[in-house]
Amino acid sequence: MIRLLAVPACIFALAATALGAGAAPEPGLPPQPATRPAGVPADALMVSPCIATMGEHWANPKNLPLGPIYGVWNGKLVFTEIMVSVKDLEKGFSYSNIRALPDHTIDHIDFAFEPNGHAGFPVPHYDLHAYYVSPAEEAAICPDGMADPAMKPTNR
Repeated sequence: MIRLLAVPACIFALAATALGAGAAPEPGLPPQPATRPAGVPADALMVSPCIATMGEHWANPKNLPLGPIYGVWNGKLVFTEIMVSVKDLEKGFSYSNIRALPDHTIDHIDFAFEPNGHAGFPVPHYDLHAYYVSPAEEAAICPDGMADPAMKPTNR
């Protein structure tokens, strides 16, 4: 259980140590690959190692915890994520013109309620993942990676 709770904490703690866009990451971030995955914005750094069913997480540390956060597996962009607090939704939060990143098509969207939040964003909120791969491909991502503590059974 402690390992599961450590995953989101690791993502946000590592990302919080990064410098601004274009700068080399501070110690504590995972080693950055020599080649940037196609489609990942230039200001994003890898902020977590591979997490099962999700891949590596990439983000501009200035945008955390809300995102966008990008999932990458084997050098391929597999999802974009944003997080929205219940408080913001109650105030009338709008996110207009949501679409796939250039040269990508959204296959499916997971909209997951986190009633107690999680490390890095410890308030009730929703995680929205727009996947660019099928559910079958998603299930096979990083099979030996850290387990995602937010994963819940689905109706797929």
